[in-house]
Amino acid sequence: MENIVVMGIRGLPLIRAGDNIAAMICERVKVDDGDIISLASTVYSKSRGYTKPLAEITPSERALRLAKLNGEDPRFVQAVLDASQDIIMEHPFILSLLPFGHIGVRAGVDQSNIDDGMVIFLPPDPMKAATEFSDEIREITGKKVGVIITDTCGRSFRRGQTGHAMGWSGFTAIRDFRGDTDLFGHELKITEEAVVDEIAGFANFVMGESNNGVPAVLFRNCPSWIGHDNLYFTQNEDITRRLLKTTCHS
Repeated sequence: MENIVVMGIRGLPLIRAGDNIAAMICERVKVDDGDIISLASTVYSKSRGYTKPLAEITPSERALRLAKLNGEDPRFVQAVLDASQDIIMEHPFILSLLPFGHIGVRAGVDQSNIDDGMVIFLPPDPMKAATEFSDEIREITGKKVGVIITDTCGRSFRRGQTGHAMGWSGFTAIRDFRGDTDLFGHELKITEEAVVDEIAGFANFVMGESNNGVPAVLFRNCPSWIGHDNLYFTQNEDITRRLLKTTCHS
């Protein structure tokens, strides 16, 4: 663990639709087998055209109602509704369930780091996005790398935002310690470490949240781990979701 190397990838231009981010990264850093590249979802989405001008969005009655309730642009609210599979909470902010399982504020729709009057959506299938990006790196370099597509999210019970993994490829999301023993020989029965979120969180620290211009971070010498990809609670498991739905829709 003490030999892990973390490198912010600098020098990338402002990304536009059609840009080949994988090629841009490979021009700026030499990748090795086993490296992990953490990429901000905003730049990935911009390169794939997952953006839209607010001027092209017509708000529905529900969007108009929620915009008035929360003091937001009705067109932006409609973009959030369009990206959401379900609305968990309407006020004081919209909390959305996305089709790929993530629950986030305003469906992850963003107006940061993009031209005025535009919105950015999360990739519709972040797992596929991560796999395709890893394949692109391999085609260019011949190296097999892991990829994490990240987004910045708030957390219940704590102030501040951290990086979270939206999609990943090349490893499992969870390092499963169940069945192992601790230093005193006690069996671990519930410990499952969300490694992808831990890496995404540190990547976000390196990227910064304003104008640092570091949309990608390379991790080298991370040890391998064994686990699974069940990062999201199912609807039956998620107590918080059930309580919010009951309270906010009663």
